[in-house]
Amino acid sequence: MSAFELRKSALVSAATGEKREIQYPRKPDGKPKYPSEIFGENVFTLKTMAKALPKPIFASFLKQRRGRQNLDKTTADSIAHAVRVWAMDRGATHYTHWFQPQTGSTAEKHDAFLSLVTNFTPGGEEATPIDLFSGSQLLQSEPDASSFPSGGMRTTFEARGYTIWDTSSSMFVQKGPNGTSILYIPSVYISYNGDALDEKTVLLRSNDVLSRAATELVNLLEPESHVSHVYTTLGTEQEFFLVDRKLYSLRPDLKITGRTLVGQLPPRHQQLEDHYFGRIPSRVMSAISELELECLRLGIPIKTRHNEVAPAQFEVAPIFEEASVAVDHNLLTMDVLHKVAHRHNLRVLYHEKPFKGVNGSGKHCNWAIATDRGENLLDPTVRPETNYRFIIFLLAVLRALQEHAPLLRVAISSSSNEHRLGAQEAPPAIISAFLGDQLNEVLDAIEENRPLKNFSVPQFQSIKVGGTVLDVKVSALPHISRDLTDRNRTSPFAFTGNKFEFRAVGSKQSPSFPVTVLNCAVTAAIHEITQALRTQMGDKVVPSDEDKLKVIREYIKQTKGVRFEGDNYSEEWVTEAARRGLPNIKTAPEAFTYLIKEKHMDMLTKETGIFSEGELRSRYHILNERYAKDVIIEAETLHALIGQQILPAAFEYRKALAESAAALSVLKVELGPEVDALNEVAPLVQTLQREHKKLAEALTQLADSEEHGANKHAVTACSTVVPAIARVREAADALEAIVADKYWPLPKYTELLLTI
Repeated sequence: MSAFELRKSALVSAATGEKREIQYPRKPDGKPKYPSEIFGENVFTLKTMAKALPKPIFASFLKQRRGRQNLDKTTADSIAHAVRVWAMDRGATHYTHWFQPQTGSTAEKHDAFLSLVTNFTPGGEEATPIDLFSGSQLLQSEPDASSFPSGGMRTTFEARGYTIWDTSSSMFVQKGPNGTSILYIPSVYISYNGDALDEKTVLLRSNDVLSRAATELVNLLEPESHVSHVYTTLGTEQEFFLVDRKLYSLRPDLKITGRTLVGQLPPRHQQLEDHYFGRIPSRVMSAISELELECLRLGIPIKTRHNEVAPAQFEVAPIFEEASVAVDHNLLTMDVLHKVAHRHNLRVLYHEKPFKGVNGSGKHCNWAIATDRGENLLDPTVRPETNYRFIIFLLAVLRALQEHAPLLRVAISSSSNEHRLGAQEAPPAIISAFLGDQLNEVLDAIEENRPLKNFSVPQFQSIKVGGTVLDVKVSALPHISRDLTDRNRTSPFAFTGNKFEFRAVGSKQSPSFPVTVLNCAVTAAIHEITQALRTQMGDKVVPSDEDKLKVIREYIKQTKGVRFEGDNYSEEWVTEAARRGLPNIKTAPEAFTYLIKEKHMDMLTKETGIFSEGELRSRYHILNERYAKDVIIEAETLHALIGQQILPAAFEYRKALAESAAALSVLKVELGPEVDALNEVAPLVQTLQREHKKLAEALTQLADSEEHGANKHAVTACSTVVPAIARVREAADALEAIVADKYWPLPKYTELLLTI
């Protein structure tokens, strides 16, 4: 079967194939179960644990979970026994320590509960099978530490590493093969010497240091609050594309790199702006509904689903949770969606830019700080101008951005996210904060020691800033509440009511590192502001309002440059940002260098203690190495695709034109159209051949740069190979526009984006 026939067969299958039907769980009386009745049924929650354990054992575990004591052997053995019974009752035959290596995804190694006990009898030895899971097996496992990215901290002959149960995240079961299940134990991953080899260890460390710093500041501002713990909350809006799996299987570039390396836009894509929030296609709705059911069972609170801007692009978003749990749930959601999509003959694409010319995908991280008393420290309340605690924590975040914006740029940098950042669809490389007119006015009024201005909006005179009421002038419609701030979709870091939305995070990356960096920078700013307050207070035990205002005014002045309310995509902002001294870090390899610059390294290692210097340098090496490898894989894939499929297709079409012209010449028929087509194809084929050869030369140049260090290797990949890939693509896409459809070997954008 030819490539063209395979394409058509895949299209017919997508249109006529059998659709998967899932029966929603029902009660004994036949009525559908409520989501709340399904939620967490496959999770070994604290409530489940409390029922399964003796009260003293459970109390001991809670003390350990709160950091007040170590987990003793008796408690660990009791929990291991209880969770084994619970899991095996749900079909589990194996368990796995589930962790987050620095690969952007998760990892797992399965071990069976089955064990053999040797009995010594007069007749000899006899092995008895039993199901066993001990406390020591629960607490840790030992995957190979040499086969994951370590940035040189581990070598092949230094293979030992440990996964350790993260008691702050609940264990759960997932379906395995043949009706069985697997017990998942959320874990951290460290080397034999205790170095963090994963994303989660540093996230948990950053949560701890931020909690201590923020708790100290809250109790200094309001001693009567008696706050004992502060934590960060996170809600991750996950964007993705869904394409037909058979069409996907015919695109080697999608399978190998996650994005299309060639391809022209169809005449209609997103320009009518009719896909966003439109009707979800039935096959997609079926898949997402199954995803939501699986997530309910796993205790993942998916709240929202909708069409995104580009065709075949969608989004799901959860309710906010504690940050480390939210990260676990985001990665688990991505994994479950991958499996569910497969069942519906779909393929999920998490790459930030799988299709050139339409919007890419992000992972908007909605981040806030909360106390153990249920208070959101970033809630402005109805009178933010007198809520000094809110203003101080707001300024701590702004100060973090002002001092360590390059680190946030590092945290979202990758070869894939580079295709999206600043492309009129996602925040640019300049990190700034959007607060909205009202909060900006509050800060300006405090700084200038004057009353607030009276806002008025001519077209809606009934808008009241204080009461936040909006009357839309239609008698049948009710008045509605109005948020304190508008939205700015161009801002990389926008305040959205009672949280910050870090919009620049890439769709396929783990949120762990971006949140870790943000936590660290905010912690450093809190330390600084706390010290400034104590200095201002002098011998006083509690700062007066005047003490608070003096510190607030100083930090409003210092952080003014990082606040921007306009269009972050505009060229005017690039000029203005340069005037303000804000860094414009245009490429990932350039961003990576900031990770080991003294100012930022000192904050991450000495001031907050989240990383050791070795861990930080190893991460720097991994980031550079991953960037270069990604580019090499793309270049080699494209080189093979052009040489083995696209050029042969162009040659075949050119040959058909030539043969047609020759046959018509014998018949003495006018040859104008055929000759014109040949004259159009021939130079494009030559251009593609030339650029194809230059791509090979760029790869050779890149290989020669490897011996000069990881960053030089990444810089060379960025400056030589990436442009060479773009030039090859331009030539190939020009050919796709004129080569007859039956000769083109790959499914086109029209088929990939509009066939679901």
